[in-house]
Amino acid sequence: MIKNILIILCGLAIGFSAVYFTVKKAPNLPIYPSLGITGREVIGFLPYWLLDKADKNYDRYLTNLTYFGLTVGADGRIVKLTNPTEEDPGWYTLRTGKADRFFSDAKKNGLQLSLLVFSSNEDDIGQLIADPTAHADNLIYDIAPLMKQYGFTDLNLDIESTMQASAEARMNFTTFAKEIKKNLETRGLGTLTVDASPIVLIKPYLINLSDIGKIADRIVLMTYDYHYPGSYVTGPVAPVGGAGINAEYDSQTAVAEALKIMPPDKIILGVPLYGYEWETIGDTGRAAIIPGTGLTASSRRVSDFIDKCATCSVKLASYAQEHYLIYKDESTGTYHQIFYPDVMATAAKVKLVNDYRIEGMALWALGYEDDKILQPLKNYLHP
Repeated sequence: MIKNILIILCGLAIGFSAVYFTVKKAPNLPIYPSLGITGREVIGFLPYWLLDKADKNYDRYLTNLTYFGLTVGADGRIVKLTNPTEEDPGWYTLRTGKADRFFSDAKKNGLQLSLLVFSSNEDDIGQLIADPTAHADNLIYDIAPLMKQYGFTDLNLDIESTMQASAEARMNFTTFAKEIKKNLETRGLGTLTVDASPIVLIKPYLINLSDIGKIADRIVLMTYDYHYPGSYVTGPVAPVGGAGINAEYDSQTAVAEALKIMPPDKIILGVPLYGYEWETIGDTGRAAIIPGTGLTASSRRVSDFIDKCATCSVKLASYAQEHYLIYKDESTGTYHQIFYPDVMATAAKVKLVNDYRIEGMALWALGYEDDKILQPLKNYLHP
């Protein structure tokens, strides 16, 4: 009797050890929260327009490579032609094999591949969710062969409506996501990731995260663009803290709100590899922006600019854990402000993820990074 018990206990110990060390060596595998094993996942978004700039050995920093992406039409079908003589650029890039080397390297290095489908056209989105079941079927019909052909094992659904939605529209989007998830499972295609702006946690936008969080395998909280090209005053792009004092909203608050309605193992923190540059009417923080002057400032471009700018003084917005600089364009007499993330900002985001014990982070976007900003991810994935 005692001998049998000892055999059983040894078997359980060996089984637990096998699961634990398998997950530790391959952090992109599903996590096992009941065993106390947390996931460490890093998604890298690869946009078709940044392929020439995405020049790093990304396997040391990522567990998932997500191709951005294909456009979803009003009927759920993938948009292949933008007009009778011109292909959609995301479709063209995928179809012609221009991203194949990234997919091949990712698979060789054990990364998961994900296909992102996207829409930000409000009219198309309205029609898309008007018949959610039929349009979800259309989408699956189009993407199923692509997922099998290229080895995508996750579908990333990025439907970006920037308007408050009716209760009916929110229910229809939930039905749309539910049908997609069901079809992915039925066909054995893989998992579902849904991207959402953190504003949906505090306002009734299209995505109801209380419901979508129960359906999707992951939720990417796009915790960036707190200040953006159309802002009225300058400020950090992805502040860690400061809500209610130095900022209206921040990444930490978004995570805390998400945790009220979702388990931590579903939450992915969106992390920008870019900032913004504006022309302003003054040289102080939160200066008024000259309309129409906002430009994306990749961490690569900012790093190169600082190296060449003898008069630039870099400052830290400590509440945001984000640097900024202010300089005067002597040729025009106008002031410029750049808020941007760097290696310190990435380390702060890693700490935020670890402090809240959420599943991981997602990088927008590969090709924007300088030589240092990704470094904290190596220790995050391989502690």
